[in-house]
Amino acid sequence: MTENYEVLVIGGGAAGLNGGLMLARARRSVLVVDGGEPRNAPADGVHALLGHDGVPPAELLARGRDEVRRYGGQLTEGRVETVDRDGDGFAVALADGRRVRAGHVLVATGLVDELPDVPGLRERWGRDVVHCPYCHGWEVRERPIGVIGSGPMSVHQTLLFRQWSDDVVYLRHTAPPLTDEQAEQLAARGVPVVEGEIAAVETAGDRLTGVRLRDGRTVDREVLTVAPRMVARAGFLAGLGLRPQPHPSGMGEYLPADESGRTDVPGVWVAGNVTNLSAQVGAAAAAGAWTAAMINADLVQAETQRAVEAHRGARAGG
Repeated sequence: MTENYEVLVIGGGAAGLNGGLMLARARRSVLVVDGGEPRNAPADGVHALLGHDGVPPAELLARGRDEVRRYGGQLTEGRVETVDRDGDGFAVALADGRRVRAGHVLVATGLVDELPDVPGLRERWGRDVVHCPYCHGWEVRERPIGVIGSGPMSVHQTLLFRQWSDDVVYLRHTAPPLTDEQAEQLAARGVPVVEGEIAAVETAGDRLTGVRLRDGRTVDREVLTVAPRMVARAGFLAGLGLRPQPHPSGMGEYLPADESGRTDVPGVWVAGNVTNLSAQVGAAAAAGAWTAAMINADLVQAETQRAVEAHRGARAGG
């Protein structure tokens, strides 16, 4: 049996739940499908979110699910496998065999952080291996920090973390050589540059102690930061011709959209990290609400047009 909704929201994180909340409050039939893999699950708390600073990610999402249900929105756990055009809407297949049909689809599946292939790095991710100064900077303030060169934004990341600690080292690893301007910037901010590829993360018990380079040298650090390659979760949209594109910043792959969240496929919308790689929780939630409002406006416009046509037909026939 196929379930029918006006809007299907794929992704149950901040963007998806806030989008579902906005649509449910607009009296739309909406289903939120949650794959249960939140990007920030390893973090102890969500930060820089007004009124909710420090709340554990799982608790924030639980509150959001309750709020969506309060207004009649539907939620289910599952993984979307395909989305295909079906007349004026979309046919959606879930991995467990369920089928859903929706007039509009809001994709809020977020992204996957691809870390450098350094043994021990993934195991510490979200704890003492971090990436966002605005998410983690306060928690690692005034501690010895090592920034691993991993991409085009690594020097920028280093200069940002220098705001939170006087003891920051740039570990160039496999990043391109510094330009003269970058070298001058780091020197001016008192950031030493360590050349050499990292072989492994060093720990003692359950505590990060630094990194070991391939030439045997060790660099003592209490915190590591690294800019992951961020890739939108959107493989299920391939049947519609929508595929993640290289981001202009070089930081990864995203789904392009206009400022309303509308993609090149009419009826498919995006919000949150799937289209804005650097959005924090607050920005992702706001984007979900904004795009949901745009979807509702689109539905209202279509309903009004049909009503006008029916009204004209009635007058002509009368």
